[in-house]
Amino acid sequence: MLPIALSELIQIFRNRLVLVTSFVMPVAVSAFFISQHELFAKIGSLGYIAAIVMFTVSAFGLYTTSVTTLASRRQNLFLKRLRSTAAGDASILTGLVLPVTVVATVQMIVILAVLGAVTGVPDNIGLLVAAVVSTVIMMIGLALATAGLTNSPEHAQVTTLPVSLGVIAVASWVGIAGTEQLTLLKRLLPGGSATELVMNAWNGGVAVTDSLLLLAPTVAWVVVAVALAARFFRWEPRR
Repeated sequence: MLPIALSELIQIFRNRLVLVTSFVMPVAVSAFFISQHELFAKIGSLGYIAAIVMFTVSAFGLYTTSVTTLASRRQNLFLKRLRSTAAGDASILTGLVLPVTVVATVQMIVILAVLGAVTGVPDNIGLLVAAVVSTVIMMIGLALATAGLTNSPEHAQVTTLPVSLGVIAVASWVGIAGTEQLTLLKRLLPGGSATELVMNAWNGGVAVTDSLLLLAPTVAWVVVAVALAARFFRWEPRR
């Protein structure tokens, strides 16, 4: 697993498109929101800003890059060759997505730390960590599922749009409108409960036990994503 991960890490820094998607775009968007935090805090809250930057990094830096990587490795038959080695399927997939997962997670930690330094520390760091970890796992699962429907790296630019833009749209909807109305719908949509959890963690004012219940919909999406990945993921190019 580790040799595969190291090889993928090297490929990330060699691919300019991946670098832009993984680093430049999420950092630029996050920097904009942080620099305008007073404005966006009036529109939503500081927790809303935290949720938006978290999903910007996880959607573009983690999810989109993972789908593109898996589609590329399938297209050039690298996945097929790896399966002929002693490495198991789980080790292969873990090795392929581990570098971008680590990079995206570090990005989220740094960006949220900068936001905290600029605006003040969140009310409950433990809840914030739970939100970040659950979101990362959910986006990896969705990436594996989407990769099964993606024929090529170029095709990934299309297949990743519904999820990447969708979770950011849901985060904005929940962050600005709150969950007083259409509560169940907002929490069941991918990213909705995670956004509410981040807002509770940052803004405070909600019991910890009530906030932890918000992990359930995100975990449910992980289960759905893994089931879809098991059904649709392919190790060889589609004919």
